[in-house]
Amino acid sequence: MIEALKSDDIVRKLGGRFKLTALIQRRLKELIIDGERPLVPREGRTDLELIIEEIMQDKIAPDFTDVTPDGLPPGTS
Repeated sequence: MIEALKSDDIVRKLGGRFKLTALIQRRLKELIIDGERPLVPREGRTDLELIIEEIMQDKIAPDFTDVTPDGLPPGTS
């Protein structure tokens, strides 16, 4: 298991489990589908391990500025 996920520090850092999950999902899409490069060295780590390390090093953070109060992107209903 990924050590950072054993404690609630990463959850508190992002402000909740929902935000953590949303950030992980968004970053997985960026890495796998969009072909973006990792922001930390791979060093044999899985994509999930990379993302957790990026979060812990403050390389990525949640950005929900493009989401309306009901949780949907602008222009959708």
